[in-house]
Amino acid sequence: MKSIECLGSSTVQRLVQFRIKPGADLLKAISEAVEAEGVKAGVFVSGLGALKKAIFRNLKVFPEKFPVTPEDRLYLEIAAPLELVSLTGWIAPKAEGGAEIHAHFAASTVRNDTVVTLGGHLTEGTICGIKVVVAILAIDEAGLSAAMDQGSKAFDIFFGKRPWNVEKVR
Repeated sequence: MKSIECLGSSTVQRLVQFRIKPGADLLKAISEAVEAEGVKAGVFVSGLGALKKAIFRNLKVFPEKFPVTPEDRLYLEIAAPLELVSLTGWIAPKAEGGAEIHAHFAASTVRNDTVVTLGGHLTEGTICGIKVVVAILAIDEAGLSAAMDQGSKAFDIFFGKRPWNVEKVR
């Protein structure tokens, strides 16, 4: 394979769905649900609802060397009514136990009587509004792991056999 770094497949186990209380931190609520349901591996199928506040994290520049630092990123905070229109990402087991959650989201808001949509990495500080509903497809965790990638110096997901350039701990 010339373009694929790692490859694997997983068996679908079940669909986990939950509604989050208004005022709750979206990422913390996802973590709570994942732990309560014992989800070790999964993918986000859906996320929708209203947000009171969103913090979008994006790269401003590709760094000359890794790891990515806070100076390479932009954190955009919007404290206004927003519609969560997309939630994507993965959940993978960590070598030391528990699960790593990596999620991106898109949300729309009104600016100058125009709807604008923004997206980025989900971090703590994004707060749920009226209602938020999330659906996660739980999958078999065999052949799937979250670990430090020595190339990017960032925690990432790996499928199949663990590559030689991956550390087991953060």
